[in-house]
Amino acid sequence: MIHLDPEQQAARDWFEALRTRICTAFEAIEREAGSDAVFDFAPWDREPAGGGGGMRGLMKGRVFEKVGVNVSTVGGAFAPEFARSIHGAGEDPNFFATGISLVAHMANPHVPAVHMNCRFLVTTRRWFGGGADLNPALPRDDDTAAFHARMRAACDAHDPTYYPRFRQWADEYFYIPHRQVHRGVGGIFFDHLEGDFATDFAFVRDVGDAFLDIFPRIVRARMDQPWTEADYAELLAFRGRYAEFNLVHDRGTLFGLKTGGNIDAILMSLPPTATWA
Repeated sequence: MIHLDPEQQAARDWFEALRTRICTAFEAIEREAGSDAVFDFAPWDREPAGGGGGMRGLMKGRVFEKVGVNVSTVGGAFAPEFARSIHGAGEDPNFFATGISLVAHMANPHVPAVHMNCRFLVTTRRWFGGGADLNPALPRDDDTAAFHARMRAACDAHDPTYYPRFRQWADEYFYIPHRQVHRGVGGIFFDHLEGDFATDFAFVRDVGDAFLDIFPRIVRARMDQPWTEADYAELLAFRGRYAEFNLVHDRGTLFGLKTGGNIDAILMSLPPTATWA
């Protein structure tokens, strides 16, 4: 058992509530498509290190070919070498982390894949991180504009500098150097947000709410659109690049592996099928 202080408990409770709301919304889309797919939830403990655990949620349906929505709350000590790479852990390797992570790979090539995560970490510092980004195999300018507009609205409600800063951060972070391409059409990405807890937590909640507002709308607009074999080939090739980024460059994947996380939960971001020419 991990003892949580009021801030840690508040963050954990909200991430878990957001997970429930997202899963309910995605299951509703499956029902609209004539599917009875639902999320399968599997709890996990942080073994052998101990110190918390989480819940892995996975659904494979007619619209969502594979979607994972995971929450975790863990604590312990980083390995010394890894601790030096974590904000505030260089002198004291003890940490606490709670958060939600979501990746959806869609059956229709016209429906973009998506990634979202929000997290609260405590070392010798306390900070929030997270963001959301859209990953279409067949980009549509109107979908990209709608997604960015919703992220901008969430940011602008708190600080007019957030959106341009966090959009640029996403563009820089979600880049595949060895391919010299971006993973998708971007969104926002932020880390080490460590001002007033209440202020920063309110922003993180708005990011989660913005994602839950815009992504289901994009899915419903595209999920019945006809597609060709050539479209599906583009989807599989895009998924190959997505997998490369997540296995080679993604910091969240590394964090999970380095802190004794659940392997299935960590690698749920990988697509169900992909191709490499």
